[in-house]
Amino acid sequence: MDDTDGRDGKGDVDRAVKARAIDEAPIGVSLSDPSREDNPLVYINPAFERLTGYDDEAVLGRNCRFLQGPDSSPEVVAEMRAAIEEERPATVELRNYRADGTEFWNEVTIAPVRDETGTVTHYVGFQNDVTARKAAELALEERTEELEYILERVEGLIQDVTSVVAGSTSRSDLETAVCSRIAEEAAYEGAWIGERNPATDTLEVRASVGVDPDDVPIDADHPATTSLASESVVVDTVEGWTHASFPLVYNGVEYGTLTVCSDDSHEVDDRETIILSALARAVASGINARETSRMLATDAVVAVELELTDRDLPPVAISAETGGRLEYRRSVHRVGDDTASLFTVTNADAEELATAADGLEGIDLAVLVERADRTLIELNAEDDLVEWLSERGILVQSIEAEDGRARVTLEIPHSTNVRSVVESVQARYDGTDVISFRQHERGGETREEFAARLEDELTERQFASLQRAYLGGYFEWPRPTTGEELASSMGVSRPTFHEHLRSAEAKLCQAFFEGE
Repeated sequence: MDDTDGRDGKGDVDRAVKARAIDEAPIGVSLSDPSREDNPLVYINPAFERLTGYDDEAVLGRNCRFLQGPDSSPEVVAEMRAAIEEERPATVELRNYRADGTEFWNEVTIAPVRDETGTVTHYVGFQNDVTARKAAELALEERTEELEYILERVEGLIQDVTSVVAGSTSRSDLETAVCSRIAEEAAYEGAWIGERNPATDTLEVRASVGVDPDDVPIDADHPATTSLASESVVVDTVEGWTHASFPLVYNGVEYGTLTVCSDDSHEVDDRETIILSALARAVASGINARETSRMLATDAVVAVELELTDRDLPPVAISAETGGRLEYRRSVHRVGDDTASLFTVTNADAEELATAADGLEGIDLAVLVERADRTLIELNAEDDLVEWLSERGILVQSIEAEDGRARVTLEIPHSTNVRSVVESVQARYDGTDVISFRQHERGGETREEFAARLEDELTERQFASLQRAYLGGYFEWPRPTTGEELASSMGVSRPTFHEHLRSAEAKLCQAFFEGE
């Protein structure tokens, strides 16, 4: 085989083949001659002409700087010039201009071509249109910068709103301060907070800064009402304004919506929505805290009586399984953060109760005291209605369960959205019916308020010893239970139990007789 025929991979490739390869290359190829004045182009391939719009006649004999224009980077041009002077290759990206004046991004690679002696005789240039890629990169950079700006701006907003939530003394002050802080942002025109008014069936404006909205009918096609109904974020344009509405919901209780308004040129994107949603959750939590702290101080309350048959509610399930009657006495704090509820049970003995609890998931039942006519149990359940409602600022006045039905009486502050509370209970427990609504004024300190005040004075152990002693009949005569039994139910020794009980009795007497 002839070593020069090229078929063994070692022979010379025919010059004509090389020329055709360059002519037919899909990217622009050019040659310049540095031995001539101004290093002019002496060759361009057809792809160069297609890329730039310049033909041979227009470019041969000219330096390739004719592709540059007003927005071509001087620094990049200088980098290419330095590479030529130093006789080394270089690759740059440069904004160039076609023959018709349109811009394109040109990825230019230049390299020296040397003869047998190593002398540079020409420079070869490769031109590749990277406009699409460059545009994507620039867009990404722009979005990244915008995101950094948004994060910096909204991070400060969240910090300020968190401070407002912590420092406000009332719900009204909190809502106005939040709207005011949002309206200070250059990107937003203003903000408003609305709450459902069942009497007028509207979303009623509670606070607004920077905008002056009207009350919105609940059934209107508006971002705020849609957000309220769906409990989700809704962004839409209304009368030339962008409205971003966020539900104010805490632990299932509805407190209205927060709507942020901006010019329709401002796009509220997913990232900003996530951050503003976190802000709305903080506001809802703050409102819940204000409503909860105000609940014991308010005089006007609504007593709501419900009937529940859902066996996910432990008293319902236990009464159905045992035929017993359960009556709620009080919630107790266990050691740590755990809570449980105390019930007295009639018509069911300890063995029947324990058997029923063993067959139910998520229920821990302990018999504290068993007497001839009733049994005192401690019920710790994953689904604790009392704890769930107390987190929402609602007092449970009573629970009476019998034959798989529970009557529950709630005490709700008059200013709280009663409908929202009831709907939350109905959504959580199937088969919940409203039996009655009754509005009344509370006079003086209630039993719950006195108990709460006393509980603040007692340690967890003192409170537990006093409560178990009373509910266990320890103060009756003859005593149906002993100090040893009560101490065992608390997991402490008998002397320790009596020490806690005596301390609790002293504080109880002090609370009762103070001011006498």
